[in-house]
Amino acid sequence: MSRLLIAVLMALALAACKPDAETAAPAANVVDSTDVPDPNSYAQPNRVRIEHLVLDLQADMAARTLAGSAELHLKWQDDKARELVLDTRDLQISGVEGFDGKSWKALSYRLDAADPILGSALRIKLPSALPRVRIAYSTVPEASGLQWLTPEMTASKQPFMFSQSQAIHARSWVPLQDTPGVRFTYDARIRTDASLMALMSADNDPKAVRDGDYRFSMPQKIPSYLLAIAVGDVVFKPISARSGVWAEPSVAEAAATEFADTEKMIQVAEKLYGPYQWGRYDMLILPASFPFGGMENPRLSFITPTVIVGDKSLTSLIAHELAHSWSGNLVTNSSWKDIWLNEGFTSYVENRIVEQLYGRELADMENVISQSGLLEELKSMPTADQVLALPPLAGRDPDGALTDVAYIKGQWFLMFLEQRFGRDTFDAFLRHWFTTHAFTSSHSGEFERFLTVELLEKHPGKASIGEIREWLHSPGIPSSAKPAVSARFDAIDKAQAQWLAGDVPASGLASTAWGTQEWVRFLERMPASLSAAQMAELDDAFRFTGTPNPEIAQRWYPLTVRSNYLAARPSIEKFLTAIGRRKLIMPTYAELAKTEDGRSFAEAVFKKARPGYHPITSGSVTETLKAPEPDAVQP
Repeated sequence: MSRLLIAVLMALALAACKPDAETAAPAANVVDSTDVPDPNSYAQPNRVRIEHLVLDLQADMAARTLAGSAELHLKWQDDKARELVLDTRDLQISGVEGFDGKSWKALSYRLDAADPILGSALRIKLPSALPRVRIAYSTVPEASGLQWLTPEMTASKQPFMFSQSQAIHARSWVPLQDTPGVRFTYDARIRTDASLMALMSADNDPKAVRDGDYRFSMPQKIPSYLLAIAVGDVVFKPISARSGVWAEPSVAEAAATEFADTEKMIQVAEKLYGPYQWGRYDMLILPASFPFGGMENPRLSFITPTVIVGDKSLTSLIAHELAHSWSGNLVTNSSWKDIWLNEGFTSYVENRIVEQLYGRELADMENVISQSGLLEELKSMPTADQVLALPPLAGRDPDGALTDVAYIKGQWFLMFLEQRFGRDTFDAFLRHWFTTHAFTSSHSGEFERFLTVELLEKHPGKASIGEIREWLHSPGIPSSAKPAVSARFDAIDKAQAQWLAGDVPASGLASTAWGTQEWVRFLERMPASLSAAQMAELDDAFRFTGTPNPEIAQRWYPLTVRSNYLAARPSIEKFLTAIGRRKLIMPTYAELAKTEDGRSFAEAVFKKARPGYHPITSGSVTETLKAPEPDAVQP
């Protein structure tokens, strides 16, 4: 990042804090880095862009590889350019050809030395601005964007493979321009064992016959991180005419029942923000090793099975992934520094869907939980990472930008705008943003300009430019933020206080009607540690140890570690080896890593669990369990 840009950003942050905020320069003049290359990609889209991708791949489940070709249809911005630069990571390139309109001819190329974050640039020399280039290649078994599961790791005892392309892992299984600023359509042919079904983020046919040869088409332009593939023993269960679930046979019925409200969610979102523009909305329920709650791959969201708990209490995850069909998939951040444009907007839309379907009380509780988590995360986060409009992420893994700042501070900002301008006005504004920017990639500077023109100038006196800039460019939570509140949580806090004071035994608490959110609040507000007697009392009353609800387990097991409640360790081992969702397991690993005994136990568990973890999860656990550096020896 240049010193000039640093200076500009610092000046903007300072300007947001000036008392005379109304006199600040118009937001349209905000400097944004969208005119410079994405620092997380080698691509040069100012010279040439991929318009269409054609994949022809063989999935070898035994060898754990994809092999075949990627044909790129190109749109040249600079007809004089003679080099095509693509992103790759650990790909085995066996040849490159170019099509001149008449025939295919071999092209010279080279792979640069690998960068630990970005991978290797594939540089292809061209005799002219060719319309098409085709690369023959194969992946490696350790590809960061692919997870290969052995039969023992799946419910159906069949091999399974799935991708995770966000943020910059698409380059590990396809050579392409791996930046959210480039969008393309694609067609694909995937061949595999005839006993398995192949699916992609494309037009999956619910009535497809298993024959080992599958073809797909995605007619809407998507960025590379939404390119997705899965191969496994899955079947389809319909929810509505345009929605259903793909899952392993033993999971499919429960998943369809748990997510039965999906069509209602689509209808709520359409009423608020315009028609669903992707055809079908289906969900693939992945094995438990999936590292995230969900991934918004268009037409086929990837979903963790950890939200199937039997009471629909965790289906806000479905609302979140569906909401991405407008915020993220339809309007995408142009580089990873602006990930809040995806996740903050989506968290806001998710909460509106939850409120509409399940009531304001549940929406309020989820907002309180989210905001509390953000405030806790901010305590240990560098101030430079606490802004919504981050500087370019040069030299950084963009996976690190996926923090609660992007999700919850971004949502909180939009809630602030809704409160200031009124819900009806803000709904119309947000719909207008999605409509006018549909199927494009945008950035914080453009949103700030749009916000100024469409809200601030049309409805003067509701919010100041200074307040807007404080939200976007300053660390922490602005003083203009209105925290979420929940009357139901007030009752939970009162009950907890009575138990901690010894006035009411755990078995005497009126907790029969508590749902997941109430239990999360009850556990999150506990002291850092409890006595052995208190832990045993809670466990006897509520059976937290061994709970099938992962949101409760995520809070209970770290508390057991801090309280030295060793009776929970067998269940901790089962929990950490059964699932690979980072959000759920990392808090427990982090607490175990704080003591020598805990780290030793965690390392033993990780050794057992690692074969079933996604590479992203394994990397997070490995980093967490690193032994602390010894104190420097004093002379």
